[in-house]
Amino acid sequence: MPFTVHLLALAAFAQGTSEFMLSGLVSDIAHDLHVSIPAAGALTSAFAVGMIIGAPLMAILSLRWSRRRALLTFLVAFLLVHVLGAVTTSFAVLLATRVVAALANAGFLAVAVATATGLAAPNAKGRATSVLLGGVTLACVAGVPAGAWLGQLWGWRSAFWAVALVSVPAIIAILASVPADSGPHRPSCAPTSARAELRTLRNLRLLVTLLLGALVNGATFCAYTYLAPLTTTVTGLTPAWVPAVLALFGLGSFLGVTAGGRFADTRPVPFLVAGASALLIGWIAFALTATVPTATAMLALLQGALSFAVGSTLISQVLYTATDAPTLAGGYATAAFNVGGALGPWLGGLPVTAGLDYRAPLWVSALLVAAALTLAGAAQALRRRPTARARAITEPAARPCDHLTD
Repeated sequence: MPFTVHLLALAAFAQGTSEFMLSGLVSDIAHDLHVSIPAAGALTSAFAVGMIIGAPLMAILSLRWSRRRALLTFLVAFLLVHVLGAVTTSFAVLLATRVVAALANAGFLAVAVATATGLAAPNAKGRATSVLLGGVTLACVAGVPAGAWLGQLWGWRSAFWAVALVSVPAIIAILASVPADSGPHRPSCAPTSARAELRTLRNLRLLVTLLLGALVNGATFCAYTYLAPLTTTVTGLTPAWVPAVLALFGLGSFLGVTAGGRFADTRPVPFLVAGASALLIGWIAFALTATVPTATAMLALLQGALSFAVGSTLISQVLYTATDAPTLAGGYATAAFNVGGALGPWLGGLPVTAGLDYRAPLWVSALLVAAALTLAGAAQALRRRPTARARAITEPAARPCDHLTD
């Protein structure tokens, strides 16, 4: 795997840390800026909305830029808004910086996915995707706990400074290793407009894959969001054990992304079927055994691994399916997964609000994965008996550039 892909993963680590670290900083931010905790929680929602809107929007904006220019623009903007967030005394300004940071993060990921898969061999998109997403999962394992530790030691602003500082080596690395292309980041015979890339959304297989990604990621973050209160109120562990359980989930996610990259390019369909089936069984088992501390620890690790193994493989399948839209494909995948990341916690919160305990989100996660398996089965059955119209949608005619992966 080209070393540049690992450097892009460093930037993904900084951005993943920024996205998730507020979970440990909300109380301090609310106290320092004189707002309520729910108001401070809106910073997380603002980031999620910015990611959903920004993924396709920023990908379209960057279509006529070179990859180096696009990556640098988004990463420098990301760094600068974190500096502004670290020094501001206005909650409104901080909220605005979270939206801009999300837009920059979404644009960077869209281009970084296209860059990573373009630098890799034509049949190694899955491995390249897993390396890039490995930076995000490492943020869950190390970046988020480090941000919380810095917040406790020197205040929440120090975490923002740390994210900005970690972004600097990535900027230097992009300047040194990503070619300074003079033209747009696409082959000369590929589509030359956003409209042309948007036409890939007519591909039914792509739409199904995006929906599967949203469902699986929704299940992941539905459970992850309520893992801390589950650990203390259902499992019965003390709050001191919460970081360890979250770290196990993060470690599992890193292992899952790494394992997924080994199978995503060779046997993706069997891997997805087996992985999603195991994921469904795992969420059910977790809900049934959540009162047992050992089971909670083991299943946090296992479900983290399965969730991200399946999720990263689905991202690679988006890229394989949308070869005519290499940059927007990354934007589509980023948006779909963030839709799941936003809806999953909301859906998990509905039964809790209705009075059920924190096992309920695990059952919601199981239902979401079951829905994904049902959808995949229906799509596969439709593919086996395609009408002339369905064949035209799911299997677009080959074009001169179909052999290109970038």
